[in-house]
Amino acid sequence: MSEMQTKIRTDLQDSSALPTRRHTSTRRDLSPPGPMVTPPSGAAEALTLAEAAVTEALGDIRGRVDRVIGLLVATRDGLVLGSATRGIEEGSVAAMAAAAVGLAAQFTGQANLGAPRAAMFEGASGYVAVFPVEGSVLLVVFGEPDITTGLFNIAARQALSLLQQAILRLRVHTVRAVRRAYFEQPAPADAEHANEHDPSLVREE
Repeated sequence: MSEMQTKIRTDLQDSSALPTRRHTSTRRDLSPPGPMVTPPSGAAEALTLAEAAVTEALGDIRGRVDRVIGLLVATRDGLVLGSATRGIEEGSVAAMAAAAVGLAAQFTGQANLGAPRAAMFEGASGYVAVFPVEGSVLLVVFGEPDITTGLFNIAARQALSLLQQAILRLRVHTVRAVRRAYFEQPAPADAEHANEHDPSLVREE
């Protein structure tokens, strides 16, 4: 065997130990995509209207409940969802409300009192209370200065009850609006021609 043939055989044996690239199929999937369902444009609109309705509901509640001079709805993350207040920094109040509820939860937990239902404070110029409404929603109620703590507690809980009723009505209205917008949107063009390209529907002759 010649020297060149021996070198070629040795090179072939060494190349078998090297990693090889896995061959992937270059054939494209020609099956037609499923029908595309786009989110209804009315969904975001309905949510925006719901936020505006929360603010409107708070203004209505403030006018109906005596001794309450301001209301604010926020999340446990400190984001303002709606308000009917004057002369306060709403973003800061929302952040402090979230912190107050978190501290109240630790306090009542250490005292073996269960989950907190309210965090109430009395200042020289009035009262403020924070109530967990549902989920991550908080209600902040501001009260007049010249009342007792008992009267403020009654007024604040009345405002809480009215807000819960308003939220229930808003939820029903929002769901109906989203469903209406979903069913009224036009059918996607791909859905109309999807069956024309479906291999399972081809007849055998």
